[in-house]
Amino acid sequence: MTAALAPRVSIVMPCLNEAETVAICVAKAQAWLSTSGVSGEILVVDNGSTDRSAELASAAGAQVIRERRRGYGNAYLRGFAEARGEIIVMGDADDTYDFSRLDDLIRPLQNGYDLVLGNRFAGGVQPGAMPWAHRYIGSPIINLLIRRFIGIRIADSQSGFRAFTRGAYDRLRLRSGGMELASEMIVNAAREGLNVTEVPAVYNVRVGESKLNTVRDGWRHLRFLLLSAPNFLFVLPGLALVGMGAAVTAISFLAPAGVEIGSLTWQSVFAGSIFLSIGMNALVFGAITKTYGVDRGILKEDTWVRVYRRLFSLERVLALAGILFFIGIMLNLGLFTLWASGSKLQLGLPMAALAQSLIIVGANIGMAGFLAMAIADRR
Repeated sequence: MTAALAPRVSIVMPCLNEAETVAICVAKAQAWLSTSGVSGEILVVDNGSTDRSAELASAAGAQVIRERRRGYGNAYLRGFAEARGEIIVMGDADDTYDFSRLDDLIRPLQNGYDLVLGNRFAGGVQPGAMPWAHRYIGSPIINLLIRRFIGIRIADSQSGFRAFTRGAYDRLRLRSGGMELASEMIVNAAREGLNVTEVPAVYNVRVGESKLNTVRDGWRHLRFLLLSAPNFLFVLPGLALVGMGAAVTAISFLAPAGVEIGSLTWQSVFAGSIFLSIGMNALVFGAITKTYGVDRGILKEDTWVRVYRRLFSLERVLALAGILFFIGIMLNLGLFTLWASGSKLQLGLPMAALAQSLIIVGANIGMAGFLAMAIADRR
């Protein structure tokens, strides 16, 4: 088919055992295409159904595509790849979304927006359509994380009813094979500077068994968001822990006998070493994760990465690691010499803890330098 005959709108529906509703959804989409006068195609991506879903979808007028890789995201990725329209609409084949009412969803795309989400909370969640935990716990938490981590304010980030332009799809570079595709789309849209908006969308009670697993799919979203925001996962906690470690270590030198708390004595020297070691590891992990994400096109380059690229070389990292390791060893040797000579050192315990911390941090930085180079060589 030539480009001139390509449909304007592609409506993509993932399907897994939706025999009760898939034909209804296709019929509603057909009705909208007919009444609106818009040229379009309806793609149902069968994701391994064991019922008559594919047969019924085809009979209703949809083009059925088979995707053997199981997963919400995999089904959509296949459907998006097959779609030929200038505008792509996505929605579940369980009749929770009304495909006969697509005008409001598509209209913002004609006014300069790149991605439109159907806001179920603004449009109306029908009684029994959404579990209480999803409505009042899961969705608000994910919305909050997206707002804090990514900086985009979305009221219904988990809505599966969306529309976007062909140009937006090309820039989104979607990869996720599971439910986290919904979050990935928003995260990537924000990082690409796409114009995103929401419109009200009614959410109806689904027919048949839900494929959503609250714990598993909730974790997939959380995992994706954390890995998409290494500053929050590694860098900021690492800075905080290093700062706490330095402060607690200073306290251990000021009060080597420990800090009296009521009838208890808190020996801060151990906490200082733990905080310093974990904090430095977090910073190292953050640097590696961020550069890897930028190299893979998953993350946008920021000031942290630019500074890291300017200063990083394996030789410099190994030199720093060697210096820290050497200082730690020399402190240990000095303490051992004093102990062997029978001398008593008031600050012996804090000094020993600091020495061990320097050895651990130095060794970890050195190994991390080789790991960073190995990852860079595999790009």
